[in-house]
Amino acid sequence: MTAPTENAVLADLRAALPAEAVVTDPAALGARSQDGSATPPTGAALALVQPATTAEVSAVLRTAHAHGVPVVPQGALSGLAGGANAVPGAVLLSTARMTEIRRIDPVDQVAVVQPGVITRDLVDAVAARGLFYPPDPASYGISTIGGNIATNAGGMRCVKYGVTRDFVRALEVVLADGTVIRTAPGTVKAVAGLDLTGLVVGSEGTLAVVTEATLGLLPAPGPDRGVCATFGSVADALDAANALVASAHRPSTLELLDDVVLAALAAYDPDAGLPVGARAMLLVITDEPGDRGAQDVATYAAVAREHGAVGVDEAHDPERLHALMRARRAFNQAMRAVRGGSINEDVAVPRTRLPDLLERLADISAQVGLPIGTGGHVGDGNLHPVIAFDPADPAQVTAAAEAHSRILGLAVELGGTVTGEHGIGTEKRGALVGELGERVLAIQRGIKQVLDPTGVLNPGKKL
Repeated sequence: MTAPTENAVLADLRAALPAEAVVTDPAALGARSQDGSATPPTGAALALVQPATTAEVSAVLRTAHAHGVPVVPQGALSGLAGGANAVPGAVLLSTARMTEIRRIDPVDQVAVVQPGVITRDLVDAVAARGLFYPPDPASYGISTIGGNIATNAGGMRCVKYGVTRDFVRALEVVLADGTVIRTAPGTVKAVAGLDLTGLVVGSEGTLAVVTEATLGLLPAPGPDRGVCATFGSVADALDAANALVASAHRPSTLELLDDVVLAALAAYDPDAGLPVGARAMLLVITDEPGDRGAQDVATYAAVAREHGAVGVDEAHDPERLHALMRARRAFNQAMRAVRGGSINEDVAVPRTRLPDLLERLADISAQVGLPIGTGGHVGDGNLHPVIAFDPADPAQVTAAAEAHSRILGLAVELGGTVTGEHGIGTEKRGALVGELGERVLAIQRGIKQVLDPTGVLNPGKKL
């Protein structure tokens, strides 16, 4: 981009937005150029814009479309695949000022929100009205609803409730040329036309920019209670997890942590009270009310013992469970602290292939000479192997990249996917053909061409 073009873009952006909403300071741009992944940006951004309304987002996209300037939508930068990273000459479009919870309706059981709302803030706001928003990404204390929609975020309650897409009724979005559309009505059922809502969810900002979301809610569940069970082997823990999923007492959370992760978490958060020396741990939680919840806990404890648990701790105290959940949510930070850097994988395989996955991950760890700690949502087969490495050691950086590539290939080999919830971003684009095949990938790129013919929306990401 030549200097006159840059000046023209900036002039148009400043004419469309309040003065404080257009930022060009290099330090500020640098701070917004990379998400939580280990993947660096591919270039320097031109500007950061912080629109507060749909009309302002539309004006930004009209300007970018007219000048052929790329736009990178951003939320809290908590993503783990490079999806919000800067690209050369880009306008970084932050939703940080779009934080309004516009409506909570207990009759229709919906919430209408702007994309910059923090997930935890929405959870707390609807809980105050006796309602429940189930999607529960580990980063829910900092991640935004818009970011969750962009990646179709999952989390720890997927085993019972599903992922973000299952709770998105309708979206207001701005297309690449600035056109504003609604993808669907906010009804429980709507099958007129194709499912544009579902198409936008998980598209990582490559098809449209979300400016408002109508989200489905549920009645408030009962209090959390559950079981922390430790095992002498990962195989025993997996057997217990499969038995729990197959039972009539389906948990709301079913998490696995291996010994590498448990050691990292114990060092990172000594007050969490995690077991020391176990080969694997299951955290099993129910949110069923009353006697049903008590029966669930008794069943979880019995199943764990039947499958060789060496320790079973029943927790009816929410504070104890919250301490364990706090430690679980710190999984990525704890593994990064092991050596200073990490690559956070996000693979999912059929549950029948989980033993193969974990056995092969141990082999990869031994072969590359780096610790790989694995944990995650064992109830739906979505695990997060985390490769710890020293970013100041070129040999370890190379070994981590090799492990990353091998883990993605392993997931596909086992009939799974290279991403269950974090997204593709830039980090995993090279693995797409192996999973989707050339024909399916071409179809998906054709859809993007229809919605974004000039390719300004988050180029180089997702597809």
